[in-house]
Amino acid sequence: MQDTCQVTEPVTVAGKSASLQTIGVVGAGQMGNGIAQVMAHHAGLSVVVQDVNSAALEKASTTIEKSLSKFVEKAQITAEQKSEILGRIRFETTLEALKDADLVVEAIVENEAVKKEIFQMLDGLTKPTAILASNTSSISITRLAAATQRPGQVIGMHFMNPVPLMKLVEIIRGAQTTDATYAVVADLTARLDKTGVVSRDFPGFISNRVLMPLINEAIFTLYEGIGSAEDIDTVLKLGMNHPMGPLTLADFIGLDTCLAIMNVLHDGFQDPRFRPCPLLKQYVDAGYLGRKSGRGFFSYS
Repeated sequence: MQDTCQVTEPVTVAGKSASLQTIGVVGAGQMGNGIAQVMAHHAGLSVVVQDVNSAALEKASTTIEKSLSKFVEKAQITAEQKSEILGRIRFETTLEALKDADLVVEAIVENEAVKKEIFQMLDGLTKPTAILASNTSSISITRLAAATQRPGQVIGMHFMNPVPLMKLVEIIRGAQTTDATYAVVADLTARLDKTGVVSRDFPGFISNRVLMPLINEAIFTLYEGIGSAEDIDTVLKLGMNHPMGPLTLADFIGLDTCLAIMNVLHDGFQDPRFRPCPLLKQYVDAGYLGRKSGRGFFSYS
């Protein structure tokens, strides 16, 4: 077991990702399209975005184009650079389109069984040297790696949302992740103009080990009638200087994702302090998932 007093520091490894030419991204949702954008923009890499849903691919293409247009409007890139970036991204519906990728980032639903299935499929079709990364926000990298024949080349790359704007990438080393794999991913993170922070492979890693209990407690505060959703968020914004209230943030993340992460924390630690609030469960059962469904703790109709 690693030393429990291990210090986590920003990643400063350099020059290890030069061999990467093509990046695969599995999942064309909000996270997937953002990851594709920064890979093509900041690292200048060719990117293949894969999703079985062609409508999701079309939406991803439109989202990336709009996002880059904002950078043009702010004079952060030129119109010509925007065209070049878009030209480095292509969209495909089959996993086989990723067979030549040097590194694949999985960015699909936060469900361990589904992720394991994707990793097994990627393991069978990508070249032996390819690195397989997951954007998971809570699921064990060690268990995902064990589903493959290349566990040393499996690692976590947890990007923050929205990916083009947020500067952090949480890098998670599984028990089997090699130093060489870590070095490549750490250097790639720096090329993306991100700060990489290393987390040990425990439920929730660093980010959601801290964030999700805060959000869950805010939901309990609403559930118990201590304050309204608006007042709870106002206390955290004005009293603690948070840029966004916890309930607004939960809606932004997706209440189904919040519940999935809380379940991972609760199951992983068997500690009642990670018990998901009943109100969170009820909202997910009702289909009130936040911004993406038009309703969560607040209305977005």
